[in-house]
Amino acid sequence: MNTIRTDDRRDLRNPDPSRGDGCVEPGDSDTGELLCRLRINAADRDGHRAALDQWALALTVLVLTGGGAVILSQARERELNVAEATAVAFSGQQSAAATVLQATGYVTAEREATVSTQIAGELAEVLIQDGEPVHQGQVLARLDDSAQRAALTQARAQLQSTRAILREDEVELAQARRDLARNEDLIGQHLIAEQTLEASQTQVAALAAQIQSQRRQVEVAQAGAHAAEVNVGYTVVRAPFSGVVVDKAAQTGEVISPMSAGGGFTRTGVATIVDMSSLEVDVDVNEAYLHRVHPGQAAMAVLDAYPAWEIPAHVLAIVPTADRSKATVKVRVALDREDPRILPDMGVRVSFLRKSPAAAMRLPIDAATRGTVLIPASTIVRREGRDVVFTIEAGRAHETAIVLVRRQAGQRQIQGIAPGVSLVSRPPAELRDGMRVKVKPE
Repeated sequence: MNTIRTDDRRDLRNPDPSRGDGCVEPGDSDTGELLCRLRINAADRDGHRAALDQWALALTVLVLTGGGAVILSQARERELNVAEATAVAFSGQQSAAATVLQATGYVTAEREATVSTQIAGELAEVLIQDGEPVHQGQVLARLDDSAQRAALTQARAQLQSTRAILREDEVELAQARRDLARNEDLIGQHLIAEQTLEASQTQVAALAAQIQSQRRQVEVAQAGAHAAEVNVGYTVVRAPFSGVVVDKAAQTGEVISPMSAGGGFTRTGVATIVDMSSLEVDVDVNEAYLHRVHPGQAAMAVLDAYPAWEIPAHVLAIVPTADRSKATVKVRVALDREDPRILPDMGVRVSFLRKSPAAAMRLPIDAATRGTVLIPASTIVRREGRDVVFTIEAGRAHETAIVLVRRQAGQRQIQGIAPGVSLVSRPPAELRDGMRVKVKPE
């Protein structure tokens, strides 16, 4: 058995620094040679360490990339509350169409009706609530119709009775005509008296007149039955047009009448319905400035409830009468956009523009203003060194680059989006392309 000498152990612990591998010479010792073979080369060790470092780096990048994708996905699905603005169409020299007049008024409905019944009665049921949309012909309420249905049953019975009497008279007339024909044959044979023949003729004529009278009675009974059916129909209150219930005025059990009764205990209406598609704005214009307004003129309406939201509009008509006490004339302004946020009786400020859309189209259009729109300055933000806006579509915000054409007071004339597009007003810093948004009132 070979043993390692003391000097051999010393050589293994302190290898010759001139040898790169730190091993003893093969002939120095068998055990040293064996240990030399088991020793890991420094170059190989460094290579393995470099490979492990590369794998660790790749795994770290993969984890970070996946985590970033998850974070980005979660950010996109997060919903932000934002305010909304609208891009307004721009044509010709309309860009220079500054406001020539401002007036205040209220949103009104061209079609608004307080629905009532045509007969007096007690409400058996009311089928609507405030704020509920209704369609034309929909049943809103029902009256107690027991008396009307009893009258209808009586009228129908009377009609059947008059028809039965008519059928009886028609049978008698047929028999009288047969008797008259026989008597005419017998009178030729001188078998009966002339008086008998005359009596038969009189019977036929009387029955014919009686049938005509009975037919009139049948018509009267038919009219009575129809009137009873109409009265039954009056017990059902229906919507005269499609709209929204803005005031439920009666409850089940109350007595309702088309005419006001003394004491104030009788309701005169079931509900008030407004056709939201017929909303417009009524403003009072001072007589001194009426010459600045004309039908068809372009305008911009701003609701008091949403001061950052501009609604395109135009002058519908100037009511040809003046208010003596206020020295004003009422002007009807049509809104060019329907929106559920526009409600009757809302306060509104209307700015009348210098040129109407029709007049603006006849003016020359230069290259700088062709295809531009007006948007509020608050909708534009800087992202990555460029001007962008965020459009709203299907509940998501989409980043869109724009080209600034001209600056105006509080507004910007730009290119890059279409008229009527909904925009995010004052986009928050965390808003990104594709994120979910929810429009909230200003």
